[in-house]
Amino acid sequence: MMKHYEVVAAVIEHDGKILCMQRNKGKFDYVSYKFEFPGGKVEAGEERHTALERELREEMDMDISIPEDAYLMTVEHTYPDFAITMHAYVCKLAQPKFIMKEHVAAKWLPPADLRSLDWAAADMPIVERLQQEEIE
Repeated sequence: MMKHYEVVAAVIEHDGKILCMQRNKGKFDYVSYKFEFPGGKVEAGEERHTALERELREEMDMDISIPEDAYLMTVEHTYPDFAITMHAYVCKLAQPKFIMKEHVAAKWLPPADLRSLDWAAADMPIVERLQQEEIE
């Protein structure tokens, strides 16, 4: 039986640019060093937006409050070894300060330039949505 994870991701915006985080080497090559929107797993009984606040605090020392109405979209993606349901939220960051505890690089890019990075497959639908919204 393939493992399934419910995860949350933050599309963090500052000054018209979006924060893109590069993953470290992991168990699976196909997500190692790929770019992603920061976030993580939702624990049992945890609200999605509070899970995201917790993950950003743990991984990036980022203190950010995420309103429930910041919801953007949900992505279902199956990788070779596991499947995820990823809920994305858009958040504005007043001060672009954070510490990289688990990632190897961070870039701030305008939506039009997001495709220049090598994204994790599950994050691509979010990239596409952000580019569409900028065009509209």
